[in-house]
Amino acid sequence: MGILLGILAIAIVIGIAFLMSNDRKNINFRGVLIMLGVQVITTWFMFKTTIGSWIIRRISDVFNLLIEYGNEGVGFVVGGFEIGEGGVFFFNVLLLIIFFATILSVLTYLRILPTLIKYLGGLISFITGLPKVESFNAVNSVFFGQSEALIAIKSQFHHLDNNRLYIVSASAMGSVSASIIGAYIQMLPAEYVLVALPLNMLSSLIIASVIAPVAVKKEDDQVEIKEVSDSKSIFEAMANGALDGGKIALIVAAMLIAFIASLELVNAIIQTVFAGITIQEILGYVLSPIGILMGIAPSEVIEAGGIMGTKIVTNEFVAMGELVPLMEVFSEKTVGVVSVFLTSFANFSSIGIIAGTVQGIDADKGAAVSRFGMKLLIGATLGSILSATMAGLFL
Repeated sequence: MGILLGILAIAIVIGIAFLMSNDRKNINFRGVLIMLGVQVITTWFMFKTTIGSWIIRRISDVFNLLIEYGNEGVGFVVGGFEIGEGGVFFFNVLLLIIFFATILSVLTYLRILPTLIKYLGGLISFITGLPKVESFNAVNSVFFGQSEALIAIKSQFHHLDNNRLYIVSASAMGSVSASIIGAYIQMLPAEYVLVALPLNMLSSLIIASVIAPVAVKKEDDQVEIKEVSDSKSIFEAMANGALDGGKIALIVAAMLIAFIASLELVNAIIQTVFAGITIQEILGYVLSPIGILMGIAPSEVIEAGGIMGTKIVTNEFVAMGELVPLMEVFSEKTVGVVSVFLTSFANFSSIGIIAGTVQGIDADKGAAVSRFGMKLLIGATLGSILSATMAGLFL
């Protein structure tokens, strides 16, 4: 029954994307089916095979080792503080972003990441028939933040019509940056965060290519990675990465202060009219039907739906903070499904981030992104539901 409900959820998600499509006659259904098949194989391999489980554990071990190294740097700077048993979120989680951003910057300077991303994107383009720029951007969005991923293809922006612009924007919103994976793993089970990365990359492409189908001439479909780093040496790359990571950590901290405080204010206002009701509970009821189809137990779906809704209206860190104390109460399947759903940038604030980034690259295209901002959020959220449902099929 759980498998049948999951298949129904996938059909509903694809169906909604189809109804939202700009050009239903030209949807690349072959590519969509191939990517769905790759998702099934990937999730089965990671969750149900010994080799897949071993790979997940080894990758988790690498990230945990990097977190230990990062904590050495954090400890040196803030080690004089008396920190209680629960720690301090800014010190224990957010400051690790600086170290991970430094590593990414060095790998980019050495051209290791850009080359890997280019050829992985080329492979996706080859097997699915999707354009190279969109495929490259989808892979790039797994490693870099929304702004950085879009800036990496700025030389190709003059080739992008509105449909192609939608796809690259959806990939940026539907994925997460590798620089903050360490922070996620500090809060959620590592195996679900890591499995969410390839699932979300493919889900973003699936949903976006149904909503905004594209057909591209060869001369308009080239990817250039010549100017991937402004750094002149590895030490400058480290410094630039650290500064970028510090900015991200402060931005996330500022957003958390604003969103959590605003959430409490909204709940206080709601409770003056409806005693004991919170916006999380309201969102839980709204999302409960799709939550059950995704594989969440009916007894847990209101709370789980509230967490997913919180992520959409605030951000993933706020929602993760709500999930952490419930992980010992929820079933393993619910924890897995919700964790995969949360591992993306699909929320209202991302509309502004992406529109602002594109505005800085091309003013006209920035205005276009602003116009389809809500459609972008709906598409990215459908992608998160698709990824979480896929994970639920094998949990």
